[in-house]
Formats: sequence, C-alpha cells, structure tokens
Amino acid sequence: MPLTQAERVRETQPAETAGGLPPESGSDEFAFFTRRRLLQTLAVVVVLLVAIYLFVPKLVGLEDALGKLGDADAAWIAAALGFGLLMFATYIALFRGVVGGDVLPLTWREAYEINMAGLAASRLFSAGGAGGIALTYWALRKAGMDARRSARRMIAFLALQYLFYPLSLIVCGVLLRTGVASGNSAVELTIIPGAIAAIILGLGALVALIPQDFERRIAAFAQGHRRAGLARRLAKGPAAVADGVRTAFDLFSHPKRGGLAVLGAAGFWGSQIAILWAAFEAFGVSVPAAVLVQGFFLGMVANLIPFAPGGVGAVDAGLIGAYVLFGLPESSVFAAVLVYRLIAFWMPIPPGAIAFFQLRGTVGRWEREGRPVERIKALPSPAPAS
Repeated sequence: MPLTQAERVRETQPAETAGGLPPESGSDEFAFFTRRRLLQTLAVVVVLLVAIYLFVPKLVGLEDALGKLGDADAAWIAAALGFGLLMFATYIALFRGVVGGDVLPLTWREAYEINMAGLAASRLFSAGGAGGIALTYWALRKAGMDARRSARRMIAFLALQYLFYPLSLIVCGVLLRTGVASGNSAVELTIIPGAIAAIILGLGALVALIPQDFERRIAAFAQGHRRAGLARRLAKGPAAVADGVRTAFDLFSHPKRGGLAVLGAAGFWGSQIAILWAAFEAFGVSVPAAVLVQGFFLGMVANLIPFAPGGVGAVDAGLIGAYVLFGLPESSVFAAVLVYRLIAFWMPIPPGAIAFFQLRGTVGRWEREGRPVERIKALPSPAPAS
C-alpha cells in the first residue's frame, strides 16, 4: 500500500537528525541478555516475589492466600492460558501494523522473533517496558531501518499501544462514578484517575502540533548563542516524539495497516484483562466489567516505579491494592493476581529468550546476505504537479 504524502516527506528525511532513542552502538550483540545481568535480575525477582506473596500475606493476616491456588477451576485456568497466547498474537499484529508493509518488509517469523524477544526483555529489564523498547529498536536498526525511521516507528508503536490506557481510565471512571456500571464509585478510584488520564491524553495530542521543522526553528533561534548546540540537542526529543505521534495518526489513512495496529493494541490489553478475569472466575469471584478494567489499569501504574525489573513486586502490589480498594475479597485477589502474573508476566519469558537467540541468527543472516539497507523498499516518488 503506497505511503501518504505526509509519510513520504518524513520517511525521506535524513537519518543523522534522528532523536528520541539512543543511537546504534555498532555492536553486533545486544547487551541485555548477558549471564551476569540475567542472574542479577533473577535474584531481585525472587526476592520481590517472596516478599509480596509469602511475607505480605502473613503480615496482613492472609496466610491462606496461597492455599487457595489448589482450589482453582482447571477450565478457567485453561481459558487464561488461551488468552495468554492471544496476547502474544495481538502484540505481534500491532507491530506488523506499525512496522510492516512498505515501511519494512518483515516476515511473520521475523516479527515474531523481534516481539517475543522484546516481551521477554520488557519483563526482565527496566521499568515501564524500557528493555523491550530498546531491544526492538536495536532489531529495527539491524533490519536496515535508519535511526530516524526506527525512532519514529517505535514512538508510533508506543503511542498506539498506550492510547487505550488513558481512554479506559476515562470511560470506566465515568461509568462507575455515574452509576451506569456497578462498582465502587469513590472519587479517588474514578474521577481523579480519569482526570489525570484526560490531561495526559490532551498533552499527547498537543505534541502532534509541534511543527515538523521544530529542530530547524530552534537552531535558527539559538544561532550565535553560547548554548546553541545544547538547544539543538534538546529539540531533537520533542521533535522525534511529535513525528512518531503524527506517524501513528497517519496509520488511520491506511485502513488495512491502521486497522491491524488498532486491533492489535486493543487485543493486547484486552487479552491481559481477560487473563485476569479468567483468574478471578477460577476462584469463584465475578468482577464487574468496569471494576475489572479500572482496577487493572490503576494497578498497572506501578509498572512505572524504577528499579523493579518488569515491575515485579510493584505491579503485583498495585493490582492487589487496587482490587482490594474496590472491595474484592483479599485472599481471592492475592490468588487471582498471582495466576495473572504467572501467565502474563512469566509465560512470555522462556519463548522470548529462545526468540532472542533465533533473532541473533536472523540478524546474522541479514548481514551475510548484505540486505540490511536494501530491505527497505524504495519509496514512491511524489506525483508530478499537473
């Protein structure tokens, strides 16, 4: 499918003005998956898991929380596992919608390797999924996409992926507060999160209004000033983010790619919420839909806490706290969140680690074939003026 005029202009901009993501280091190996780093991360993860699921229940009088795992309905656990597989598929679909077609012709297998390795990295390294972002950016660079295009497409990917986060908090918060949906309608669980989400969503939309020549304007404005170089470097970040957000908007002019990306993003979050729904049902707890969604996204805010690999411990505590505040039974919440985290967090790690080593082989093949740059199809030329 041909690119739009706006995309054509951006995709032909030179790579050396890229911003927003770190430049390619030139190393053939990705530094995250090292033995020392894995051992350090696993040690931290074990300590956090022991603290949140063994010590905390004893401190708050819920010693039988883990004992409930033996009471889980096997059929609902199987359903949760199925939703976990759907989470993988929708995540790859989102990636294909943003970084596919005439942008970078990747096969489904190559997309699988990049995204499964990225999921594993996002769960093991850094908060807020930063490890997965860095690995995916590295893979795009190795596939032949220059720095500016890689940064632009990654930002578009993230913009579409996280668009549903504030939207869900706003919609479910309003439904709960107005009584349309059943559940705790406390202001701190509905209106306040919804208002913060609306502000973030508005700021994100305003970012797209930053002009495409923002860097040039800042450079011209700062010309001759002793900190002109610093001003130009600082301008690269906002310019790259704005470029990525506009690229996300432009996807909607491609019904096939845009639809795949939107369905992928919605499915990625929906699958995770469905895992949690099935986990609650496995212990005989029926959670109202709006409460299920609102509690999920409120708890996931804890993923931004630094120094917790993949949000281990922080997200668990955030989800447990959110659903307890909504009035769900504490022991069932502990058990359901543990099942959810085992499937949504831990299940992607083994296939993701395997996919990373497969990806290294794929990168080697790209380089042996001399194809990295040539994999990007030639962009169509603008139609001559009539």
